[in-house]
Amino acid sequence: MNSVVCTLFEGHYHYGLAALTNSLYQQGYRGVIYAGYRGALPEWAAAATENLSPCWPGSQTFEVAEGLQIHFLPVEVNYHLTNYKPDFMLRLWSGPAKDTQGMVYFDPDIVVKCKWKFYDKWITRGVALVHEVIANDMPSSHPLRLEWQEVIARIGKKNNRELRSYINAGFCGLTSNHKEFLKLWSTIISTAVEHYGLDSKTFIPFDRTHIFHGADQDALNIAAMCCECPISEIGPDGMDFINGGWTMSHAVGSPKPWKKKFLLSALKGNPPSLAERAFWLNVAGPIICHGKQEVRVKRASILVSAFIGRFYRRY
Repeated sequence: MNSVVCTLFEGHYHYGLAALTNSLYQQGYRGVIYAGYRGALPEWAAAATENLSPCWPGSQTFEVAEGLQIHFLPVEVNYHLTNYKPDFMLRLWSGPAKDTQGMVYFDPDIVVKCKWKFYDKWITRGVALVHEVIANDMPSSHPLRLEWQEVIARIGKKNNRELRSYINAGFCGLTSNHKEFLKLWSTIISTAVEHYGLDSKTFIPFDRTHIFHGADQDALNIAAMCCECPISEIGPDGMDFINGGWTMSHAVGSPKPWKKKFLLSALKGNPPSLAERAFWLNVAGPIICHGKQEVRVKRASILVSAFIGRFYRRY
């Protein structure tokens, strides 16, 4: 299938983009990565050249390796990038990726662990989604789901499926036949702004009692409830939130793996996570943005920290 990858980043998250790109390359992905960004390009992309495509003024192209490119696309929106995901993907499909059959979005703190051909096939089964930390954690009778049904009614839709788990918005893959899902996701975010007091510039604007605690993620979950296209879900193992995963690793929370001091964290009872280990396994190329000595030290500190974690862990 003719598929592309996309992501959004700013600031130090370029380290995550580099590891994501490396992991995709190692797992057989060849093609284009569309990286929407704010601010300056990372130093490792200094060789990027101006892309004269009229579809996205100011874009630049970086040749990662044979068969793999990153198109850096400047994004000029005044709200948090996480709330821009569906609009970004729709803009890609109406512009530089208009002839693409499939599109997969990854947050820039994810690395891919399995062969790309799995993703290519997965998205043909429906909108590809992954559950949050705990499986079966949000039954159809959950009070927030009942409130979300009011949002669904407000936008003139109906609840088409009884979901039992909360979905993470760091990943979403689909074919062009299912763009309805992105339009719905975008509409719900706009509805949250217009009718539910959402400040779109804020990542987590409210506490969990609010109907839109995590704006883009709650909106994605509502879209999954009421979209007419099929969806295909993997449990929390799909992002290495629990053991047994093999598709991707998602380094949620803070600090990010490229900033974390692993030994200090282990001494506080927090051993390295699966996603943190996976990040440092994907920094050796083809994009190089960490020195060899730094990589050796980080990997050694992860091993020692994991050993400490066998005896001392905060629960």
